[in-house]
Amino acid sequence: MDIIDATEGKTTFFVPVQDNREQFPPGTAPVFFNRRMELNRDATILLLSVLKPSDYLDAMGATGVRGLRVANECGIPVTINDRDPEAFRLIRQNVDRSGLPVTVTCRDACSLLSEQSFDTVDIDPFGTPAPFVDAGVRGCRRFLLVTATDTAPLCGAHLRAGIRRYFARPANTGYHGEVGLRILLGFVARETVKYDRGIEPLFCFAREHFVRLNLRITRGARAADRTIEKIGFVMQCPSCAYREEQPGMIPASATCPCCKKPLRPIGPLYLGKLFQDEILGQMLEQLPALDLGTKNALAKLLLICREELPLSSHYDYHLLARSLAVSPPPIEIVLERLRSAGYAASRTHFSGTGVKTDAPLTVLLAAIRMADEPAKNPDTKER
Repeated sequence: MDIIDATEGKTTFFVPVQDNREQFPPGTAPVFFNRRMELNRDATILLLSVLKPSDYLDAMGATGVRGLRVANECGIPVTINDRDPEAFRLIRQNVDRSGLPVTVTCRDACSLLSEQSFDTVDIDPFGTPAPFVDAGVRGCRRFLLVTATDTAPLCGAHLRAGIRRYFARPANTGYHGEVGLRILLGFVARETVKYDRGIEPLFCFAREHFVRLNLRITRGARAADRTIEKIGFVMQCPSCAYREEQPGMIPASATCPCCKKPLRPIGPLYLGKLFQDEILGQMLEQLPALDLGTKNALAKLLLICREELPLSSHYDYHLLARSLAVSPPPIEIVLERLRSAGYAASRTHFSGTGVKTDAPLTVLLAAIRMADEPAKNPDTKER
């Protein structure tokens, strides 16, 4: 295998040579390495520098870059695993070069996690993490980190595959990125609660071609019950942008107040918050001290997440403007109109044209359509 040097953060390592003439260069090498996942790995370094776990497993190491960086840049005891012998040899070569006290294993990840436990387990496969989540839950003591790159099944573009993998019904909506994250989060929650454990999302986000979950695993039947209370459905109108949340394990029938058509259930998925404010604040405080190649992008992401409303869906206001046959105003104007009308409104990290608000759809449409005056909440009295 031909290899070359690569550097991320403060860590230099070997990666296999890729054919950059191909549409997807990482797929041309014998061991997988995707340069476009640097922000994902930088976010891991930043988060772990805040959480300070006692040890860490990179369950599907490939080149070993993520585990190497955790060992080198966070000073945490690390185990890197991969079942592929060729990947194992490359990881071993990278560890020997680094001089770091990293343990390297060549095991099936599920088998390893059935025999050993780790304070933090990181599951980052090529494609779906679904086959590995049960073992990840059983094998982690406090923190479970999960990446999914099969966004088409998660977001509803490949509907049957999404149903098979996650035992949930996704939908290819105007907010499909959030659907995908919450479908995955709901799946992990269901895999967790059967062991009388619960999940607490610390920093869960979606970006481009991947979804990333960073979770604290909590123990006890009460923790599991609290997690179950956050499972439910987004009930979506098939004809317009109207939707509503519906907690519970089984969806009840509901009708769109605009179109009078039956709402279609999306889920089951996770309806709760995706971030812990304290964790986001600590990450923002720690960020300037770290040498990260995506530092500016991470800072922007964290700031948007900190302001994002804890609602289970968002609106693409450009799509709404198109349906109204009007030009969309700047997003800050839309947000200010909604706030002036007495409603909460924020941007969302899922989309640059995404708006989260507790305003009724009719008020949001008015805020997009109107020229000057903000829409008014009929329940808000004049002062």
